[in-house]
Amino acid sequence: MRILLDISRLISGTRRPAPTGIDRVEHAYARHFLAQDPARLTFLMSGPLLPMAALPQDLVAALLAALQTQWQGEQGAEAAWQEAQRLAHQARTRHWLGRGRSALRDALAAREPVLHLLVSHRGADRPGPIMALKRQGARFVPFVHDLIPITHPEYAPPRSTLQHRRRLETFATLADGIIVNSSATAESLAPFLAEAPRHGPIPVLPAPLGTDPVPSDGQFPCPEQPYFVCLGTIEPRKNHLLLLHLWRDLVETLGAAAPRLVLVGRRGWENENILDMLERCPALAGSVTEHAGLSDAAVARLLQGARALLFPSFAEGYGLPLAEALARGVPAICSDLSALREVGGMAPDYLDPLDGAGWRRMILDYTADHGPARQAQITRLADWSAPTWRDHFALVDPWLENVARAAPRPSADRAQNAAIAASAAQALAPQTPSHG
Repeated sequence: MRILLDISRLISGTRRPAPTGIDRVEHAYARHFLAQDPARLTFLMSGPLLPMAALPQDLVAALLAALQTQWQGEQGAEAAWQEAQRLAHQARTRHWLGRGRSALRDALAAREPVLHLLVSHRGADRPGPIMALKRQGARFVPFVHDLIPITHPEYAPPRSTLQHRRRLETFATLADGIIVNSSATAESLAPFLAEAPRHGPIPVLPAPLGTDPVPSDGQFPCPEQPYFVCLGTIEPRKNHLLLLHLWRDLVETLGAAAPRLVLVGRRGWENENILDMLERCPALAGSVTEHAGLSDAAVARLLQGARALLFPSFAEGYGLPLAEALARGVPAICSDLSALREVGGMAPDYLDPLDGAGWRRMILDYTADHGPARQAQITRLADWSAPTWRDHFALVDPWLENVARAAPRPSADRAQNAAIAASAAQALAPQTPSHG
């Protein structure tokens, strides 16, 4: 089995000081297959204007190492960031010059099944390059991380909703198998796949994401008072407003005895109300701090000293911050979502994301040195096992072998594509209650 792994997202994301969850997944897949069988691995780069092309393995290996050093905040992280950007520029230049196309043709001519893996969503709304590889015999396996732009369009820019619908149309019509991060994502995906052309069902593999052990940065300053961490992009879906209103109340009620709140994440879209609270609410000054672009080691240090991770999100496809916190033995208070329960099991305390009074009571319990709820969770954490990338690929590798041995699924025509998109949109549309 030969693997064609698209790493275009990693190359495009080198300008970011800190990775997204999808960046981490693409990095983990690249590391895994490079270590497993490099002779049967071809890295791909794609773009909106040019055909796909192969990248040299030594260039990609150097890029992976530089990104890992940068993300973890190891010694030389700044130099590693510059090196990652240099290597990414080199990859883009090769692509523009047309290099690597003959190497891709050679890979496609291999006398063994060829799997094209797209573990980010990048470029899937433009299916032409994917179709071109399928016509040359490659089986297509994408990774679907979530359907939030479609199931919860109020939390996504309108353009993202349309773009994600096009991606899912591509997956439903071209995929020979699909990997997802949770059973919750698989359930959300089912309405799209149910209307796929009847060449047999598309196999779907739920495979929980792994976590990477990261040393803590002992020099990173943490609040001296009891504090909580909220980790994630500052946007409406993450429900930061609930926490900020609670913290204003806690400060007004408890004064200097109020716990501190540390927000870790870049500022996202349509967050005007959140930013107004952060920048203009006097009660939050000094009690709520904000960090963006932190290294993994700095985040690990903040989590390690926190009373708990707070995760009041309205919708999630997986919940990597929850896995990262629990893996460090840090308790978590999080929304009662099926995706988060898959990650946390019986360990966290789960609350409705709209239950402000419940969140307030739980935060006060966890602020105390020996709060009973926090002590109970620490006891439960002894029975929780951290998901690892080894566990992830123990599921993925044999499943990919099965997909490679199966007959390729024929591709749908344009008319079928349009019908699938319309049926899926109808299946996921809110139902109007009947009054008859």
